[in-house]
Amino acid sequence: MPHPRPTLILTLLALLPCAGQVGAAESQGTVALNFREPPHSYLEHQPRDRMTRLLKTMAAGEVKIDTTSPHAHLRSMLAALEIPQSSQLLVFSASSLQSEIINPRNPRALYFNEDTYLGYVPGGKLEVISMDPTHGAIFHLFEGLDIGGAPPAVTRSTKCFNCHAGHATGRIPGLIAESLLPMPSGASLETYRRDEQGHQIPLKNRFGGWHLTGDHHLREHHANLVGLPQDSGKWEVQSAKPGEQWDINKHLLPTSDILPHLIHEHQLGFENRAFQAAYQVRQWLHDGGGRLPASAKPQFEALALAMARYILFADEAALPTEGVVGDSIYRQDFLARRKAASDGRSLRDLDLRKSIFKHRASFMLHTESWLELPKLFKDAVYYRMAEGLRPQQPAVQGAHLPAAERLAIRAILKQTMPDLPNWWR
Repeated sequence: MPHPRPTLILTLLALLPCAGQVGAAESQGTVALNFREPPHSYLEHQPRDRMTRLLKTMAAGEVKIDTTSPHAHLRSMLAALEIPQSSQLLVFSASSLQSEIINPRNPRALYFNEDTYLGYVPGGKLEVISMDPTHGAIFHLFEGLDIGGAPPAVTRSTKCFNCHAGHATGRIPGLIAESLLPMPSGASLETYRRDEQGHQIPLKNRFGGWHLTGDHHLREHHANLVGLPQDSGKWEVQSAKPGEQWDINKHLLPTSDILPHLIHEHQLGFENRAFQAAYQVRQWLHDGGGRLPASAKPQFEALALAMARYILFADEAALPTEGVVGDSIYRQDFLARRKAASDGRSLRDLDLRKSIFKHRASFMLHTESWLELPKLFKDAVYYRMAEGLRPQQPAVQGAHLPAAERLAIRAILKQTMPDLPNWWR
């Protein structure tokens, strides 16, 4: 592996705290920021997310949206946003702005690609979260559908900040998912995980309040269950499999497959970590007059190391012993967006036996969410990744990867990443 140029080594080593310093940085937390205020000015920022771009093309008459029925409208929007129908996930806990109509008898469907997330509730309105390259989640709320009329008006919503810019997302606009035991009303009786997203969450703690289908081989999970309160103060847990309490034709598909669940969770963890870092680094550089303040260096490096560990799946939760299968149509749709090296290998290549991916470095590196992060931060993360991908004696963030996999990841990154530092090449 090529070594960094000496000047870059010295620059980066100046940012590297010892283990004790990293622990201290984590315990101190990051600097307080307000995403509404400079240098972020979220509400004044002109977004460049996929949904905003689509609205401009719709207004110009370049894209036509079908409004002949709710399902036609949904399919048309998914196609325009390049979101596969096969990504459908079903959640029946009372969540989102439309919680009053979400319950085990009327689940909410979620569809997603790598940067856009669309929610559909039968009898309700469409909601879209689309990721701006520098400011994170942009929230779009549709008005009611006029059957056969013009497409619904779409507004940017600030009501979503109540949940999507709270503790779970580091107080910046981000993505959330929870696992809980819903009552028939959709309200929760018990919470299995909250304020945490990412592939590190054990599978036994996920899926509460969600439908789960497919060959997942999970023996212990919280999916497809509803709780009935008892006079004793306890509750009885009953089955709520897809279609048992609602007409399955309310949705485009009867599935809420394990594979899109796994991909969705990984993406949420990546996006939140990336944009928490983006806001923190932007604030530090602003406060330091364009330079990283010395007082921020331990926290900066802790963020970079944590991001490198996440990218390399250092803490990935174990899959079942038998692995998982995954819906074949979603596999095809997911792999259709792969960015391959000259030998055909890609970061999207699936394993699904011991881990989600064959080459454990996140495919989200190919998104604008990563590519437009502050260069100072990306270079520090790349340095930590390079330490973990050394052919011999890798650092702990890559020690879980076999030598052949480390070499494969390095080769894929060299050929598919346009922003690798010169010393990496």
